[in-house]
Amino acid sequence: MHHANRRASRRDFMHMAVAGAAAAATVGSGLAMLSPVPARADPQWPAKPVSLIVGYPPGGLTDMGARFVTTGLSTALHQTVLVENKPGASGNLAAAEVMRANDPYKLLVANTSFTINPHTFTSPAPPSPTDFTPVGMILESQLVLCVNPSLPVKTLAEFVAWARAQTQDGGLSYATGGSGGNTHLAMEHFRERTGLPAMTQVPYKGSAPAIQDVVGNQVPCIMDAASLLIPFIQAGKVRPVVVTGGRRLPALPDVPTATELGVKDFNVTVFVGLYGPPRLDPAIVKQLNAALNGTLASPAVSALITKNGDLVGGGTPERLGTVTRDNYKLWGEIVRKNNIRAT
Repeated sequence: MHHANRRASRRDFMHMAVAGAAAAATVGSGLAMLSPVPARADPQWPAKPVSLIVGYPPGGLTDMGARFVTTGLSTALHQTVLVENKPGASGNLAAAEVMRANDPYKLLVANTSFTINPHTFTSPAPPSPTDFTPVGMILESQLVLCVNPSLPVKTLAEFVAWARAQTQDGGLSYATGGSGGNTHLAMEHFRERTGLPAMTQVPYKGSAPAIQDVVGNQVPCIMDAASLLIPFIQAGKVRPVVVTGGRRLPALPDVPTATELGVKDFNVTVFVGLYGPPRLDPAIVKQLNAALNGTLASPAVSALITKNGDLVGGGTPERLGTVTRDNYKLWGEIVRKNNIRAT
């Protein structure tokens, strides 16, 4: 990419965080003290500030999701709710801290990678997402397959034909926000469902630099969260081909879903959810879920979430639990089929 383009695009990326990656040995120190004892409530909970632990730096989708709801939660709970960023190992360090602390005042805000990591990090194994107590969904985001505008691709059929033709010239490469992350697995899942040949992943340390290199045409395409890509779509810096969820996005009404174009068994979203430590007291779960749903019902909060294409969460703890289990199963199958490992 030319230096001028890099300067011009820098402001576009200020709202996106580059996800940190920690060494496996550091993960090990965080996982060595996990406690199976239930996190019990005191009768006056919350009697002190509550922390939302986020496993990523400030500015990314997970961090923004947590910050969207802190004010509303603070009001509903009559207590301060703060975000604490604990980046490292694709969110594993934060999950390990919440598990180890086993404290009703330390909650976890996690994304889809929470359900992927146990399959891609092998030594030591991260905490299982199914061991945590689901509280409620904060938001969901569809993914969008985008290409550099210089490519002769405007439709899914054209993308598939173009991608197959690339095998004669050394194969197709695509950018991701990190090896073993949800953007990597989603693209491999898409490849399987469309019958494309093997493709080469070009991993970056976060979505921001990955998108930047697609904008600069260093890498031809990417599949990433709609809320991250829509500003670049609207600026004409990338071209959308297809969205991955079950319905078209209001922000991209002319971009079809993969399902309506005949791609079978491919309905992919990423989510951000609120979790408590294992076996969190049901009374706290009920109180937190009500506070979260009330916060998400606020027009101001809803507007923050939807302005760039995300979907407002909410619903019961059981809904988040089902989404967590379904994602854990789906991504485990994709990881095993493609022998994917975190790096």
